[in-house]
Amino acid sequence: MTGASAGPDGGAAPVIALDAMGGDHGPAEAVRGAVAAVRAHGLRVVLVGRRAELIPILDELDALGEVPVAHAEDTLAMNEGALASWRRPRSSVAVACKLIRQGDASALVSAGSTGGVVATSTVRLRTQPGVLRAALAVTLPTGDRPTILLDAGANADAKPEMLVQFAHLGAAYAHTAYGVASPRVGMLTIGAEPGKGNRLARKTSELLTATAEDAPGLDFRGNVEGHDLLAGDVDVVVTDGFTGNVALKSVEGAVRFAFDQMRGALTSSRMAKAGALLQRKALRELRDRLDSESYGGAVLLGLNGTVVIAHGASRARGIERACLLASDLAGGRIVDQIRRRVGTAHRSTWLSRLSQHDD
Repeated sequence: MTGASAGPDGGAAPVIALDAMGGDHGPAEAVRGAVAAVRAHGLRVVLVGRRAELIPILDELDALGEVPVAHAEDTLAMNEGALASWRRPRSSVAVACKLIRQGDASALVSAGSTGGVVATSTVRLRTQPGVLRAALAVTLPTGDRPTILLDAGANADAKPEMLVQFAHLGAAYAHTAYGVASPRVGMLTIGAEPGKGNRLARKTSELLTATAEDAPGLDFRGNVEGHDLLAGDVDVVVTDGFTGNVALKSVEGAVRFAFDQMRGALTSSRMAKAGALLQRKALRELRDRLDSESYGGAVLLGLNGTVVIAHGASRARGIERACLLASDLAGGRIVDQIRRRVGTAHRSTWLSRLSQHDD
């Protein structure tokens, strides 16, 4: 057992509301992941979904008394987007958000449709005071000190002041999840030199530079390019949701291609297979470090509650890791960290600074 059974102040660990109906593999993998999270890490998880479907799976795992169930009669389909928040008010995601609003849970975990989860949680949990838009943050596998990329798809169109807030959201995430005291921030654009990029990138860079010394402070390192995403030179990479999603999918595709090529090379001959056998531990560690499931999923930052969106194809291990991430963030009071960084006073300061740099 880990120390996850107690909160940061010695109190009870946060309750994780797990959308058991979301994902490509249905409730079976979600329930198995929840049971593993409870048994291996001492987490507090409540399953949200159709009771008639969840109880038999819990019974099969001999876990009826370990993981409670909150009934939700509806579910979001994997192909549903933003309108799902209005179409399905009784979905498992909506019920999980209700538990958070009522104080019966601190975090939501779902492997359902990203668009549906983002829209439903944004409508039902609402953004924190002073936060212009919630942002989707993902962890890039850059070694012992991972890099946070945001926005990864929640806001295709963004303004410079939003991206400045994203920098603070990412800094709070890096501090809470990975213990980085002073996260280094970079702005993703097409050149490392100052002044590179489109109007959005240039103005965001100017604003980040101008506000870097303002409390609570940012360690802004300037522009970074696409080939720097996995270099580990910064802890937080800021961009708009359109660019961030394209960059993320490009990195995922490149990693998948590299592994496919490596697998082909390591099985191409008897000698290659023998060499792979000798290096199997190192190869397994490399695979695990680059596996997106190892990091738990994307986190929607800036809402009145913690929201973790696991990969749609997540199996039990991915759900377990997503619950662990949600528990760590909620237990580390990520919402309070963001509230301290992004308040109405900071927002007005940024808007004032922006107007001074406007053309």
